[in-house]
Amino acid sequence: MSRKPEIHIDPNRPRMYGRAKGKALRARQQAQMEDVYPGIKHEPTAEFDREGFQSVWLELGFGGSEHLIWQAEHNPETMMIGAEPFLNGVAKAVSSVVDKGLSNVRLYQGDGREVMDALPDGSLDRMFVLFPDPWPKARHNKRRIITPEFLEDVHRLLKPGCEFRFGSDIIDYVDWTLTRVKAHGGFEWSPDRKEDWRVRPDDWPQTRYEAKAIREGRTGHFFKFIRR
Repeated sequence: MSRKPEIHIDPNRPRMYGRAKGKALRARQQAQMEDVYPGIKHEPTAEFDREGFQSVWLELGFGGSEHLIWQAEHNPETMMIGAEPFLNGVAKAVSSVVDKGLSNVRLYQGDGREVMDALPDGSLDRMFVLFPDPWPKARHNKRRIITPEFLEDVHRLLKPGCEFRFGSDIIDYVDWTLTRVKAHGGFEWSPDRKEDWRVRPDDWPQTRYEAKAIREGRTGHFFKFIRR
């Protein structure tokens, strides 16, 4: 695999998330962030170590970590890298790692694009962006994570034939994403029927954001784009 000789992070690119911290962490969570998190922290550097795992999956914005932890439990041969800017979400993930005794989870608190910037070409076997902030106001659309530049990085990082999974309950964001994925040209998506993107696959556990959408009367949409 080729490596990027230097990591270039554009300080002027739009921020894709809101606040980074909520209510104060509980004592146990704070202790785990101090004692456990450093040992499972993913460092976005030019030297990437697969640590002997058969595959590497990356989830950006894992929220409450339900999906991340489920995938780690069911795929012990896979290194699950999760990036999340919200401190409380990272603390929850750390607690789950401890409670379930997982050894294949690596976490990064911050902008997931910093993780992507540092990874070498073809280093990922799967990538997830599930129910991201839709930034529904037109003046905020520029903050949506799905952009031509972002998709180019996804394409660079995925091995040919591997999956980029995207989920959303906001139809405008679904249309936005499909338009940009098709324009990119580096991904295949050929559904045979509506159920292919309206029914959540068995290996795609529900997140709290999807559950909230259902309670509020919205329908989830689930996509598997294959890297050409």
